[in-house]
Amino acid sequence: QLQASGGGSAQAGDSLGLSCTASGRTFRGYTTGWFRQAPGKEREFVATIKWNGGHTYYADSLRGRFTISRDIAKNTIYLQMNNLKPEDTAVYYCAAGGSIILSNIRNRQAYDHWGQGTLVTVSS
Repeated sequence: QLQASGGGSAQAGDSLGLSCTASGRTFRGYTTGWFRQAPGKEREFVATIKWNGGHTYYADSLRGRFTISRDIAKNTIYLQMNNLKPEDTAVYYCAAGGSIILSNIRNRQAYDHWGQGTLVTVSS
């Protein structure tokens, strides 16, 4: 089970950090990441990190503002969001999947474990 936390309200330009911890399992060997779903929109890829090796991948539009990282000892992944914009308002979901090939990194259907989501609201 994945447990996400850290959402909340922010003003444009603020920073927020999210975390996601796996209980009852290890992230070892998994591809872990974040997706988000804004009201009325489809769930979209945000960022992902390969647990083994730490390689990171980002949505092109978010690279430079968002940073994904992991803490192996804590079995936790993080998403640091800087310079937030109102369009970043969404429910953010952490996800994990095994044996995801590079071409499927951004495909939400490749991930088979999901957290419950945490709401981030950014006001202008």
